Amino acid sequence: MENFEFLHPQFLWLLVLIPILVFWYLLTAQKRQASLHMANAKALQSGSKIELLRYILPILHLLAISALIIALARPRTYSVSTKVKTNRGIDIVMAIDVSASMLARDLKPNRLEALKKVAIRFINQRPNDRIGVVAYAGESFTKTPVTSDKDIIVKTIDELQWGEIEGGTAIGMGLGSAINRIKDSKAKSKVIILLTDGVNNAGFVDPITAAEIAAELGIKVYTIGLGTNGMAPFPVARRNDGTLIFRNQPVEIDEALLKKIAKETGGRYFRATSNTKLKEIYDEINLMEKTKIEEFKYYNYNEQYRFWVFLTGGLLLLGVLLKWTLFRSFV
Repeated sequence: MENFEFLHPQFLWLLVLIPILVFWYLLTAQKRQASLHMANAKALQSGSKIELLRYILPILHLLAISALIIALARPRTYSVSTKVKTNRGIDIVMAIDVSASMLARDLKPNRLEALKKVAIRFINQRPNDRIGVVAYAGESFTKTPVTSDKDIIVKTIDELQWGEIEGGTAIGMGLGSAINRIKDSKAKSKVIILLTDGVNNAGFVDPITAAEIAAELGIKVYTIGLGTNGMAPFPVARRNDGTLIFRNQPVEIDEALLKKIAKETGGRYFRATSNTKLKEIYDEINLMEKTKIEEFKYYNYNEQYRFWVFLTGGLLLLGVLLKWTLFRSFV
């Protein structure tokens, strides 16, 4: 798509001279007119037509001045092409607790479903980053390696469910698996978002040892403790028809551990006590971890002033020719 502009639009102010020149010409026209005596009415009619021809040369001169002013303003059309260069900035692994306690209903409809919604929104806000997913409970495994295919990541998050992994909360193993997924990344920034709603009570990897390894590898870990303060309805058993039985129990999150992991790696600890707070946390992480994008714009200009220069010269030449030929006898 072509755009239009004047390179020096300030010259267009000179166009205000045109009505001034018209007024001046009309004001002085009477003084320039010679008295003419006609022998009959036919000659008078012919003379009136000649009088009208007197205005042609001034009109040509005014048009020439207008065209020259437009030429000085440098009209031109231009098209813009854009090239976006994205530096390989950030690789992210989301380590997500999928233990049974993630079905607690202190977030709506439960912790896991609330997380899925927010995590998918976060993924869609990171079009230029590679993201991987690690799920953990009593053990951990990689659901999706680090990839730029957002459709796969969204599908992975959407299909997360409890019961696929042995029960428990192995925070150290979840963090360790996430580190293995991202440690060989060539990205300028490597980030792990570790979410849990409990305390480390399973696995053979010490969470602090895993955090120290992450720090040595330059991996930043943001930790999120998910769960309200006080009591929350947790699943405690199943009925004969397979539906879960919920009972209020105290919410236990090892905040001291999560804070230490975050501090060790240069990240931050967050506490999500509601759906709104969880969304705000992911929005804040999204703002803190930005990928650098360079945009290059290329302009292709097509100068239009030459037409107006030629038009100016043509009008002036036409005026000269008329003055010394057709109008020579009365101008």
